[in-house]
Amino acid sequence: MIEVAIDSIRVSLMSQHRVVILKDLESDRYLPIWIGACEADAITIELQGVEVARPFTHDLLKSVVTGLGAKIKSVLINDLRNEVFYAQIVLDVGGRRMDIDSRPSDALALAVRAKVPIFIDESVMDKAAITPEEDIAEGPAGDAALTRSPFKDLIDGLDLDDFGDEKPQ
Repeated sequence: MIEVAIDSIRVSLMSQHRVVILKDLESDRYLPIWIGACEADAITIELQGVEVARPFTHDLLKSVVTGLGAKIKSVLINDLRNEVFYAQIVLDVGGRRMDIDSRPSDALALAVRAKVPIFIDESVMDKAAITPEEDIAEGPAGDAALTRSPFKDLIDGLDLDDFGDEKPQ
């Protein structure tokens, strides 16, 4: 498992879709994942510490989990099939591990609220991670390498020059 942090949340130049960029804490690899606007807002609001009048669904979920005596331990993006990411919320329920299937966007929104680590399965990083400097510097050969990725359209639409400089909005 590879620990990551949320690097940024961006709006695609090609559409109004959002993408969360996860950064490998041990290297310069990034994992872009498309997410919905509501989930992007939920993650951003929590990361920026914005006060909201009423709790979001992810706040409710955190309250239910802790109210039932469980503890959120981490989230894991554990699979990528047919260009769809899969995740699990890892709970400790009375000393017993329980994995709950989740969309990655919901797992991430919960992780930022519970302040728990975010992990990516190595096979997922191997399939979908990018290293911006290498991809940009290689030119045509880099483009050929990107065609193996299901995220070429995403990469073509992102401004990669400022990776690591921008905080979530």
